[in-house]
Amino acid sequence: MTNYLCMQRSEPGQKNKEEKPSPAQMQEMFAKFNAWKDKFEKNIVDMGGRLSPGKLVTAQGETNGTLVETKELIGGYMILSAESLEEAIEVAQACPGLVSPGSSVWVREINTH
Repeated sequence: MTNYLCMQRSEPGQKNKEEKPSPAQMQEMFAKFNAWKDKFEKNIVDMGGRLSPGKLVTAQGETNGTLVETKELIGGYMILSAESLEEAIEVAQACPGLVSPGSSVWVREINTH
């Protein structure tokens, strides 16, 4: 099995456009998410999480400013294990809420050599 890094990407400002879900919608979303976790338990290495603002580190030092001309934002990550890139994509696409309007998931193989 190979590990794959899944990075959740979204368009800047997209999250602010969405309406907050009702308690019933949240309950339904968590039920779908938990069913997905149970189904793909063998593939989930690290559920990852959302990313907070950090520092950009260069040879000259560090900065906490945003990047110029940001076209997309990396909001979170997850690590999956799969037999192939296609299987990793299948697992990522099945995750409720991970692939939605204004967002996408970048699935990349983690090379250990």
